[in-house]
Parts: sequence; C-alpha cells; structure tokens
Amino acid sequence: MSPVTRVVALSGGVGGAKLALGLAQVLASEALLIVANTGDDFDHYGLRVCPDLDSVMYALAGLNDARRGWGRRDESWGFMAAFGELGGERWFNIGDGDLALHVLRSQRLRDGVTLSAITAELCARLGIAARLVPMSDDPVATVVETDAGPLAFQHYFVRERCAPPVSGFRFDGSAQARANPAFLAALAAEDLEAVVITPSNPFVSIDPIVSLPGVRAALTACAAPVLAVSPIVAGQAIKGPAAKMFAELGLPSSAPAVARHYGDLLDGFILDRADAAQEKEIAATGVATLVTDTVMRSLADRTRLADEALAFAARLRGSA
Repeated sequence: MSPVTRVVALSGGVGGAKLALGLAQVLASEALLIVANTGDDFDHYGLRVCPDLDSVMYALAGLNDARRGWGRRDESWGFMAAFGELGGERWFNIGDGDLALHVLRSQRLRDGVTLSAITAELCARLGIAARLVPMSDDPVATVVETDAGPLAFQHYFVRERCAPPVSGFRFDGSAQARANPAFLAALAAEDLEAVVITPSNPFVSIDPIVSLPGVRAALTACAAPVLAVSPIVAGQAIKGPAAKMFAELGLPSSAPAVARHYGDLLDGFILDRADAAQEKEIAATGVATLVTDTVMRSLADRTRLADEALAFAARLRGSA
C-alpha cells in the first residue's frame, strides 16, 4: 500500500474503470476520489441507467464481466427474455442483477435522494472502500451529432453500434449543472498531489466532466499536476469508438492528437511503448511525457500503471 496521497481520477466506463481499480489498489481509500462521467446516463424502461458510473462501481466491487466488457459477471437474463416476448424493445440489454440496481436507484431518485448519496449507499452495500462520485447530481446528456442527425449517446453507441459518421458533440444541461461539490473541493485543496485522467474516450467520457461550469478553470488552477493516459495505442482505441471519432472529425487517431485535445489542461501525458516514436511530438508542446505499457489486461497491469502514474506525478511536483 502506497503512502496516503490525495488523488483525483476522472473516469469514463470500461477503460477508465481499469485504472480506477488500479489506483484503488495502491491508495488508501480516503486518499482517492474517483469522478465518473454521467453524460451517458439516460432513462430506459422507466429506469435511470448510469453506464459509466456502474462500470466503475462493478469494477471496484469485483463484479464486472471482464469477458463481455460491460455489466455484471454471472448475469441471468430472465427479464430481457420475458420483456422481448411481450414486445418490448431489446436494443439495450439489462441483466437481472443489473436491473435490481437500476430499480433501486430509480426508486431512491424519485424519493428525492441525490445521485451522489445513492452512489455512496450502493458502494457501501457492495463493500467498496474507495470514494466514487458522479460528476454532477444534475442531469447532463451527451448528444452525438452525426450524418443521421443528433443522437442521444446510448442510441448512437448501442442501438446504432457507432455506425453513423460523427461531426461533433454537445452536452445538454451542462451549462446549468453543478459539478459535484466533493470534486471541486478536492481540486481546490492545497495538498492535492495528482489529477489522473484515465484512458477514457476524450470526447464523450472526459469532455462532459470538463464541460461543467468551473471544472476547466479548477483543473487549470489546481496545485497538483494533471496527467492523462492515452486511450489510443498504435492508432487504435483499446475499447470503444474513440479512434473512429478522431478520424471522422478529420483528426489523426494518435496519442499526440489526444494530448492536443486536452491542451493546456495537461502537465503530463502517458503513452504506450507502441507509440514511443511520437513522444517527441508531444514533448514539443511543453507537456512532460512517460512511455510505458498502458494496455491493462490483468490486475497486476492496473496496479503497475497506477503506481507509475503516481510516481510520474511526484516527479512533476518535484520539478515544478
């Protein structure tokens, strides 16, 4: 266990959850705050579904389905089978165990409980010690602008299988939403030691968080170095449509393109050994770099990368 360190991690779903788990393994629970994207959240089957938040929660609890890449392991599918037999739409699958979580969350939201409080309750029930919070208790909806018109994110991602070409993104409700108070307080703390942007999709997992009022300014002004781990390795996304989105927006699908997207938010950037030849391109922008193995196939990979990211942040603090 590493010494107590104050770290904030920004996370999307599956890819971000891997590094979030690694950080949770090497940091004391009170030292880590994981902020999950909720721009993917939507109402479906009359329930509030929070895909990224739940992906991180299941990973931290050891309940994630590593083979399928989403949802809970050892799921049953009785609800979906019966729902389909009755004529219900089945483009978005929810397993029976996952359904229980969505029902409980939706019930608590109707009772007036905040998403942050519900998440804390669920984490406690699942034995999760790490602090996991949604980016906001207010609804924000990621909309993907495509050649087929604007699509709610889950319609684009799941129903349309990311097929329509992308031309842009917007985050409905973001301007009126309030960033999670625990998140803003952590960024303002003088003893904050690192902000880690996990290897999540920059456009639809991290940008919704940064779009919240005050967040970009708080990240720029925070005392700690801000690091990002590239979700692009050798021109390909480890998970999801990030590479396709870069290409359709007329941008190179590369680690340097990710670094340029984050721009002046960054003090450090972590890229994979497969992209080592591009390190100088990133360093030329004034951002410090670390080349290592970023593909996380095992728990050992997750904890190693977490340790390396924290050591990188410590070196940047020492050179500041």
